[in-house]
Amino acid sequence: MSRPVLRVATPLALTLVAGLGLAACTDKADPTGSSTAAGGPITVTATDTTCQLSATTAKAGTVTFQVTNAGSKVNEFYLYAEGDRIVSEVENITPGLKRELKVEITEPGTFSTACKPGMVGDGIRGTFTVTGTAVAGSADQKVAKAIADYKAFVASETDELVEGTEAFVAAVKAGDVAKAKSLYAQARHPWEAIEPVAESFGDLDPRIDGREDVVEEGMKFTGYHRLEKDLWVTGLKKDSNAIADQLLADVKEIAAKSKTVEPTALTIANGAKALLDEVATGKITGEEERYSHTDLWDFDGNLEGSRQALAVLRPVISAKAPELQKALDARFKELSGLLGSHKTGADYKSYTALSDADIKALTVALDALSEQVSKVPGVVEAK
Repeated sequence: MSRPVLRVATPLALTLVAGLGLAACTDKADPTGSSTAAGGPITVTATDTTCQLSATTAKAGTVTFQVTNAGSKVNEFYLYAEGDRIVSEVENITPGLKRELKVEITEPGTFSTACKPGMVGDGIRGTFTVTGTAVAGSADQKVAKAIADYKAFVASETDELVEGTEAFVAAVKAGDVAKAKSLYAQARHPWEAIEPVAESFGDLDPRIDGREDVVEEGMKFTGYHRLEKDLWVTGLKKDSNAIADQLLADVKEIAAKSKTVEPTALTIANGAKALLDEVATGKITGEEERYSHTDLWDFDGNLEGSRQALAVLRPVISAKAPELQKALDARFKELSGLLGSHKTGADYKSYTALSDADIKALTVALDALSEQVSKVPGVVEAK
């Protein structure tokens, strides 16, 4: 994703490195809590200065937030557990847009909500309470297989991530700039495919994938993007080898931790949408790879991750909403074909080679796909 520290927020993510505060909390709740007591959605009205919820309590189970951006800035909505552990989020909510977020909460506890106008800072916070204990879900074989298949996908991608990063780091340490440049984008590709999981572990994410902006958040600029700048802009520096060593150590650690994540069908579905949001907020704008301009590789990685997440859920979606599955297939085919048209051989063009018309066409196709993928969490949760 293109943003610095705050880029860790995703549906499977567990920890956020908090940035700068924005405003005092202005959450306003329905004192009766009737909307959630009856199992209905909680409405969230986000503006540039406020974050108003119709209720601040809910019973354990699937909690639905309906978020409307009534402000002038692009906004995000987060649900945090204790210690700023991210439970789930929805991002890239443009002014006037409405988005739905379904969150599966199985245990009681005190949480917090946050709207983030401008998609920066610590957010406009409020307390959110969950009561009771959710009834255990059905051991549906399709869902169980989807979860097992997704875990296998994550394991395979993390192995590729380690292998690719090892080769990239070796080239950097050998001072072979040309080889390191040629390995950079492909080494990162698995990371982009599993971002909803890989971003789950606190400082590891910004250390590995934070842009130079992390300095403004009080962190050291390290990881892939620091080496990207060294290779394409400044030349290798005295500490480039140390940065490379730390990157590989961090990647190995996050790969091991990613294999321990236990997803649900809902978090897989939410992750598929979050990956498309990653494309919309960073890759399609050319911000992520600001030195190498290899953004289309990242675009491909996010798209592949979303496709694979929905592929494991295909039996569930096809059984409950066959027309949606047809629409998903058509929209993925359209966007994949359009993205593939910007390849030269096995490599993607530089982002700088795209025209305004190219970017607009990709954006339109991405929006069409995102619209369909946003329906999947509701289908997955439908009884």
